[in-house]
Amino acid sequence: MNNFIKRTLTGIIFVGILLGAILYNAYSFAILFCIITGFALWEFYGLLKHYENATLRRLISTAGGMYLFFACFMKVQGFAGEEIFFPYLLFIMYTLISELYTKAPNPINNWAFTFLAQIYCAGSFSLLNFISIQQDPATTSKIYVPLYILAIFIFVWLNDTGAFLVGSQIGKRRLFERISPKKSWEGFWGGLIVVLLASQGFAWYAPEISRIQWLGLAAVVVLFATWGDLTESLLKRTLGVKDSGNLLPGHGGILDRFDSVLMATPAAYIYIELFIRN
Repeated sequence: MNNFIKRTLTGIIFVGILLGAILYNAYSFAILFCIITGFALWEFYGLLKHYENATLRRLISTAGGMYLFFACFMKVQGFAGEEIFFPYLLFIMYTLISELYTKAPNPINNWAFTFLAQIYCAGSFSLLNFISIQQDPATTSKIYVPLYILAIFIFVWLNDTGAFLVGSQIGKRRLFERISPKKSWEGFWGGLIVVLLASQGFAWYAPEISRIQWLGLAAVVVLFATWGDLTESLLKRTLGVKDSGNLLPGHGGILDRFDSVLMATPAAYIYIELFIRN
């Protein structure tokens, strides 16, 4: 099959599943992103499992990160209290203590790589739970509101599209040549303008949030999504790999598809809490 057709079909299916799960209800969102968290961690640990003499417990560390996502979902939904995090704390202690008995050549790398993935992958995806759940002012109960998650993903996709179209046509000044030689400043500004314009569509759909607030969220997502893309490029360049995996035909791995989101999500969460919900 032609690579362009394969890439297009994969992209359509990928976006359809993602949007369907986000929009359907809180449980479909949680199930899908718990699985995505697992795939992202599995890829990350697979890339690093032999780097710098690291010996990583891929299965238990992946399960630990998936549990963190699950625990955050249960907590924000009001189904559980802080005790839901006890098993994750035990996982952290196990990761530290177990190195006393494995006689690994470099336990510091094992700790560092294990916890890096927990922060980078599981931590970022888990924050989507806090973004999606808010209090219903009428009943004071917790309700699932997918608006901000939808906005983050659409902003990231439009930014990628705008940056590619503008950059491929008029891009001359390299944005970060050492890490990603193809990215240009012209592409960055093109993607930003597209997303800023799109944010006003969200302002029309959700007028309770001001146009300025939507512009701010759009700018934050574009800036940190760009850094997220470059961060994963730095990781792959350091490891000497082209793609993080081959799960998505024509698109690489899960990390390749969510690198921008992994950095944009924490930044968007901070912005939403400080400037929209407060």
